[in-house]
Formats: sequence, structure tokens, C-alpha cells
Amino acid sequence: MNLTEKDPLQKRLEWTNVILLALLVVLSLLLRSPRFSLGVLCGGLISILNFHGLYRNLRSVFSKHLHRAKAALMVRYYLRLVLTALILYWVISQALVDVIGLVIGLSIVVLNIILTTVLVLSKKNRLEEVGS
Repeated sequence: MNLTEKDPLQKRLEWTNVILLALLVVLSLLLRSPRFSLGVLCGGLISILNFHGLYRNLRSVFSKHLHRAKAALMVRYYLRLVLTALILYWVISQALVDVIGLVIGLSIVVLNIILTTVLVLSKKNRLEEVGS
């Protein structure tokens, strides 16, 4: 496998994250206040950036630092966690966004993984039924 190319599933997850975020922001703009929509947008961006950061960290550690993978992963994980906590603290303490919108935005990656899993499994089951 070429180390510079992303796995097709990873590409699909990243694009679906962006599409889900755009869809939720548009829906929230139509149905809720701009502050709520900003919460969805901020939460979604934080979630997507964390997911992308995790991908990059895993890729980097396992391709360059295999002998000390656990330590390198843990350090990077905690740095990302602290940075995320500081950003969330700032956004919430300044009352910039609606907290419920923020939580919805933060769940975009989880929703995407669940949706993708269901779609892939249902596609696999349909193919098995046709093959039988």
C-alpha cells in the first residue's frame, strides 16, 4: 500500500463528515437561531479536526516511530485532548455558542461512523443475498 494514499474508507469518512456538517448547519440555520448554528459549526469543526488529527498522528507514529509508538501516541493524544478542552472551555465560557448546538456538532464524527457502518453492512448483506 502506498503510504501517501489514503484508504478509500478514510476518504469516504472525511467527505461524509464535511457533508453532514454542512447539512446540519443549513438545517440549524433554517430551524434555529444563528447562535445555535454557530454551535453546530464550531462543534463539527472541532470534531472533524480531532478526527483528522488522530488519523495523521496514527499514520505518522506507525510509519516513523514504530519502536516507541505507544509513548508517541499517548503524548499526542493528551496534547490534542488538552487543546480541545481549552477551546471548548473558551467557547462555552464566553457564551459564544449554544451548548446544545455545540454537542450536536461534536457528535458529527460519531454519527458518520454509525451511518457508514450501517450502510456498508447493509450493502454487504445485499451482496450476500444476491450471491446465494
